Amino acid sequence: MRELRIRLLVGVFVVAGVLSWAGARLWNSVGTLPSVPLAAPIVLALIAVVLVSTALSLRARLKAQRERRPGAKGVDPLMAARAVVFGQASALVAALVAGMYGGTGVFLLELLDIPARRDQAVYAGFSVVAGIAVIVAALFLERVCKLPDDEDQDRPGAEPAA
Repeated sequence: MRELRIRLLVGVFVVAGVLSWAGARLWNSVGTLPSVPLAAPIVLALIAVVLVSTALSLRARLKAQRERRPGAKGVDPLMAARAVVFGQASALVAALVAGMYGGTGVFLLELLDIPARRDQAVYAGFSVVAGIAVIVAALFLERVCKLPDDEDQDRPGAEPAA
């Protein structure tokens, strides 16, 4: 399984932010810009919590398995792979959503004198922070599930395992 690249996430974030900022300017000039929902940062934060709790649980189970503790519950490789895929998908979606709300938030900075728009700018800012938390949690989960053999192959000059 390929590792998630931070450059890809930054690229998705920036492209979504620029397109969202341009779309918000256009939409506001034509009509009324839709509001930023209060639930956006809450949902992103909940996803980050789920990812972190999954990573911590898997890390504890892998440590117990490595130390060969009696009664240690092992980690099914397929379950770990599914967790990593969930984390990667969450990180990509969070980069897209955070970029969209970031671009909208940048546009809303011009309208801070209107109380409703100020609240929406705050919600957009919290959404960006929560989206970054999802990305960090997903990268942590990916790091927890990384096999020790994978680290040896990433080093330059390492010989492939036979």
